[in-house]
Amino acid sequence: MRFMLIVKASAESEAGVMPEDKLIAEMTKFNEEMQKAGVLLDLSGLQPSSNGARVKFTGGKRTLVEGPFGDPQSLIAGYWIIQVKSKEEAIQWAMRAPAPHKGDGAEIEIRQFFELEDFGESEAIEQARKLESKLQKGK
Repeated sequence: MRFMLIVKASAESEAGVMPEDKLIAEMTKFNEEMQKAGVLLDLSGLQPSSNGARVKFTGGKRTLVEGPFGDPQSLIAGYWIIQVKSKEEAIQWAMRAPAPHKGDGAEIEIRQFFELEDFGESEAIEQARKLESKLQKGK
């Protein structure tokens, strides 16, 4: 089972404040632990939403909206993608993570990925499986 551990943004991360060396060292140690355990698939921090954009769909039309975007707690500052045996194991990893930023309110959200096996058989799913296979071979 794949899960995304989503680090919620803070006012500081949205202002572009870089983490202190101490936090970087703690995160690196945590990341190495997940890598050694064989559960870590990917990870990254994200730049502030002021450097981003959104495409909104309304009435069949697309509209580009430039950042920044609202409340930091509704935004993502970074993530880990892990592969574990259960939701409980994903929760255990998230509980071991260093606090992603200073102060109260730091939060890591845990979300499970849909897998193609979660969907019924169809021509579209078969095409998706072929694409997934090609992507896996490209790694």
